[in-house]
Amino acid sequence: MRRILVVANQTLAGQHLAHEIRDRMAAGPCAFHLVVPATPPGRLATWTEGETLGIAGHRLHEALTRLKELGAEATGEVGDPNPMDAIDDAMRDGSFDEIILSTLPAGISRWLKQDLPHRVQHRYAVPVTHVVGTD
Repeated sequence: MRRILVVANQTLAGQHLAHEIRDRMAAGPCAFHLVVPATPPGRLATWTEGETLGIAGHRLHEALTRLKELGAEATGEVGDPNPMDAIDDAMRDGSFDEIILSTLPAGISRWLKQDLPHRVQHRYAVPVTHVVGTD
């Protein structure tokens, strides 16, 4: 069974990501592990760590519910606020065959400004699929 790491935050509920997950399920048995980095929301001028954890936890819970409704085998966790550190933690704790990284579009995505898709591709010897969604 293929194990796929899915990393997203604001775009976690997007149809673009659901499409990728359905494609993987159609290709054969797989299990998904979602990591939602607890990054501060860009729309809030001030925030607390508790708020970011709460928002990420809520998104994770909703996404796991949707995936299970699709028939997917899925687990998940709220990750480090730094998305690269969150991915490193997940990769250290598990063995994955692929990483799906979902970001906001260029211009508004902090993850793209950090060059996260390329950094992940260079660090890990697994295929990395970058998908772009909206919040």
